[in-house]
Amino acid sequence: MRVAMIQFAAGLDSAVNRREIAGRLESLPEDLDLVVLPEAVMHDFGDTHHDLASAAEELDGPFVSFLAEHARRLGATIVAGMFEVADDLPFNTLVVVGADGHLRATYRKVHLYDSFGYRESDRMAPGEVAATSFDLGGVRIGLMTCYDLRFPEMSRALVDDGAEVLLVPAAWLAGEHKLHHWSTLLAARAIENTAFVIAPAQSGERYTGHSLALDPMGLVLGEAGSDDDIVIVDLDPDLVGAVRDINPSLANRRMI
Repeated sequence: MRVAMIQFAAGLDSAVNRREIAGRLESLPEDLDLVVLPEAVMHDFGDTHHDLASAAEELDGPFVSFLAEHARRLGATIVAGMFEVADDLPFNTLVVVGADGHLRATYRKVHLYDSFGYRESDRMAPGEVAATSFDLGGVRIGLMTCYDLRFPEMSRALVDDGAEVLLVPAAWLAGEHKLHHWSTLLAARAIENTAFVIAPAQSGERYTGHSLALDPMGLVLGEAGSDDDIVIVDLDPDLVGAVRDINPSLANRRMI
């Protein structure tokens, strides 16, 4: 499975973001199976006073329609983060658009970032607590978003649901120790779950960047720096089974 991570700094003009993302998608090779963009690439969070409800879109709106066009052209599945219209506060949503252009899955962020002096719950509604995954070429792929990474039970629920690949699109805010937390937690989720981890992140001054792809042993397959970048990696699904034979920690669990 060939996967592209697109590291990108989104702005507050959704139309401009679509044009910027289009340029990156048009530069990709044609042999990809999966393209993953960061959290909130449709429209950035902005400052704490920015009205995200007015920026939110329906699941059949311009952003998802744009992704569908490029998914069909590439013949690849695309996963990206957006703000989705809701009754009151919007959802922070990952959308999965298949190579046929159809919306295959959505994941509404469960753990809102009320931490490090920030309150995402003032601006967004949490999604339903559920493990959300989809199949691609016979491989089960689980969905998480940014702050979900700090809750190991989230990734474990996805793996118990059959996931062999964990996607973690993020806009990981920069700050003291934050890059260390990002890379350490991603490696931990890969190692403890013996699963691939694909984590595209927003770049720019506010965020850490450093999109990261890890194999089921926690070894780095590809990593970006702090600037906009595209990282392409190849995942061997057979490696998951091989690693789980060597390190059968999932099978050895005795916890309820």
